[in-house]
Amino acid sequence: MISVIGAGAFGTALAISMARGGAQVTLWARDAAQVAAMRDGRENATRLPGMTFPETLHVTEDATDLPDGPVLLSVPMQMLRTALRDLPDFGPRPLVACCKGIELSTRLSPTQVIADMRPDAPSAILTGPSFAQDIARGLPTALTLACAEDGIGRSLQKTLTTQNIRIYRTTDVPGAEIGGAVKNVMAIACGAAIGAGLGESARAALMTRGYAEMQRMALALGARADTLAGLSGFGDLTLTCTSELSRNYRYGLSIGNSAEFDPDITVEGAATARALQARAQAMTLDMPITDAVVGLIDGTLGVRDAMTLLLSRPLKEE
Repeated sequence: MISVIGAGAFGTALAISMARGGAQVTLWARDAAQVAAMRDGRENATRLPGMTFPETLHVTEDATDLPDGPVLLSVPMQMLRTALRDLPDFGPRPLVACCKGIELSTRLSPTQVIADMRPDAPSAILTGPSFAQDIARGLPTALTLACAEDGIGRSLQKTLTTQNIRIYRTTDVPGAEIGGAVKNVMAIACGAAIGAGLGESARAALMTRGYAEMQRMALALGARADTLAGLSGFGDLTLTCTSELSRNYRYGLSIGNSAEFDPDITVEGAATARALQARAQAMTLDMPITDAVVGLIDGTLGVRDAMTLLLSRPLKEE
């Protein structure tokens, strides 16, 4: 039995995929009207229209009604603390973060927020290259399940693997979390470059040097280099920086071509860029692309000015 907190596109897609194989899955949403609509229509018409719920997928607005088993927290990173504050105590059940980023107010990662709010609950993070539409349609992908406690990680890996989601396991939680956070910031940078007409070569350069920034911070936090070369690092970076299905990439496009962007769409990379910049400064780490993205978001830099600054940095070895 599996519970998914948050009926956005990604949480709904995970619930569909896991229930499709016959697992008993309960999807929780705060809005009673949304829950009623999903029950009646057997789909999440506002977030994933046309994706029919399997028979073993149940929906509820009552968080005390969740069954035993792991709880997947599929809420925006900046709302994770609030969700954990408002939800009931789940006891010893593992809490699995399904969000990517750094909390702006505290500079904490998803599992660190869980540990802060629910210190007695085992925590993990599910991350990697994945779009909700692909998962819900049953298209294949592979994800990383990072859990410091290997025994719990093994159990979660077995429980959460589905017919179309292959899950790899690691105990390197910092590496998985930094990969998922930094790639969103780099997707904004790449979208801005393409939107401004700077070309594919500029995007490739930003991805490559962005990967270097990802490694720089992760390794300083004790992560392993092979984690960053895997699904949660290089894999997710590649997907997010090259597809318009990525909200962060589309947001960057809008900056680059001076277009309006829907303010109701959550862009995790915007808050994460500021949090990463603050953390990097505290750690005395050089992260120039992250700095440039913050300037783009705040409106203190134009895209071409940002690129000029990056190109005019002192020459050095790669």
